[in-house]
Amino acid sequence: MDLQDQLKHLFPDHVSDDNVEEKSEDQEIWMQDDPLICKYEKRKGKPITIIEGYTGATSDFKILAKDIKTALSVGGSFKDDKIIIQGDYRDKIMEMLKEKGFRVKRVGG
Repeated sequence: MDLQDQLKHLFPDHVSDDNVEEKSEDQEIWMQDDPLICKYEKRKGKPITIIEGYTGATSDFKILAKDIKTALSVGGSFKDDKIIIQGDYRDKIMEMLKEKGFRVKRVGG
C-alpha cells in the first residue's frame, strides 16, 4: 500500500487536486504597446541594468523580474515599478524580452 492509498483510506471524502493544470507564466503576462526602457547605470561604482516603463499589473512585472533573474543567474530587485538587475546585461535582457513579445528600447551608452 503506497502513500496515496493510505491517504485515501484515512481521508475518503478528500478530492485530489491532481487534475488541476498549472498556468503558464508566459501567457499570464500582459503585453503592452509602449516599449520597455532598458538602461544602464552605475551605483556606488557597480554596474546595474534597469528595466522600466511597464504599464500592466505589478504582479506580472514581478513575475517577469523573477524570470530574468533566474535565466541570467544574477541578483536583483523590484522597486518603484522598476526591475533592477546587478550587472550590465542589457543585450541579453533585451533579447529575452523580444522573445517574449515585448518591444524594448535601449537608453544610455
